[in-house]
Amino acid sequence: MPKRPIITRIETFEIPFEVPNRWRVAYAPGKVDRPVWSATRIETDVGIVGGHFTWAPLECAGVAKIGPSILGREALQRETIYNLIKRNMRTAARLGMASIDNCLWDIAGKYYDEPIYRLLGGGHRTRVPIYASTLCGDDQPDGLSSPEAYADFAEQCYEMGYRGFKMHTWWQPGPIQREVELIHAVGRRVGSKMDLMIDVACRYETFADALTVGRACDEEGYFWYEDPFMDGGVAHMAHQRLRELLDTPLLQGEHERGLECKANLLTAHATDLLRGDAEIDGITATFKLAAAAEALGVDIELHGCLAESRHIVAAIRNTNYLEWSLVHPHVIGEVFPFCRDGFANGVLDAVGADGCIEVPQGPGLGVDIDWDYVRSHALNTVTID
Repeated sequence: MPKRPIITRIETFEIPFEVPNRWRVAYAPGKVDRPVWSATRIETDVGIVGGHFTWAPLECAGVAKIGPSILGREALQRETIYNLIKRNMRTAARLGMASIDNCLWDIAGKYYDEPIYRLLGGGHRTRVPIYASTLCGDDQPDGLSSPEAYADFAEQCYEMGYRGFKMHTWWQPGPIQREVELIHAVGRRVGSKMDLMIDVACRYETFADALTVGRACDEEGYFWYEDPFMDGGVAHMAHQRLRELLDTPLLQGEHERGLECKANLLTAHATDLLRGDAEIDGITATFKLAAAAEALGVDIELHGCLAESRHIVAAIRNTNYLEWSLVHPHVIGEVFPFCRDGFANGVLDAVGADGCIEVPQGPGLGVDIDWDYVRSHALNTVTID
């Protein structure tokens, strides 16, 4: 085994790429969405390089703040570095926590020549179940423009192998009755054979609207009801009241950041299921959160489907699905041009007949990032050495 690796250099990049027929979070035929992602690379004195990318470009600012404080440290001391970063509560530093932490996990996997899910104690499964997580509704004739269009798409996903279907509803506020009709249309069509979820992304303005939609979910037996209020999930008393009035489990946590804030949702009895986010909080914090939830008899559902989320879902007990986002009948998903192995996000036909996808099997995160491509296409680069 080589000597224990010391961090010698950190680079972070902002990378744009194109997704045809999408604009922001909705289908838009003929348009091209150009999201900016961030990628971080940590070099060590033994030649092992840890890499990570995420959809949050502000991570670069965080890495720039954190980087100087971890140069010269042993890269396998993830817990020490996690606590060092957490002690600095400035927003920019907290934003960079996931990129640093996930790179260090990638280094550890390469050092021990194991995929991360095995370092986390997993290994009983290499394929994980996924649910179809849709783009938001749109106004296109061939898109997700009506309750029946969503129901058609849910049926299509079932035939492809998906056993869970989550709707992101229309981004622009509309009549609450349209949301109710959506819940019933999809429930009547596939509710007897799929787990159904709705993610409102904190868009409902009133308790009455949230309650109305929740009662429709109750009637159709939905699996969960996610982030109903326009409060970012922090109005704990309102969510306690909603839980008392509904049978459908609430899922919250996407709009909170960090281990402690997410755990507070549980201790405040403001959610039934917990949303973890290794892409934002990092593997270390998210694995701790999964253990805390398990101790309280709560399931944790991971946000997104990047490599770190796949590894955690493969390693823990108290979870049901990996979110396969953001799918649509006419959008190919995000095929990352900076990944040599064709690693992709939300490609509709990636699901297997068993309703699962394979967890990366290479050492570390198991994703082969083309750093030459990243450097030549970066909009912004920060180097710390």
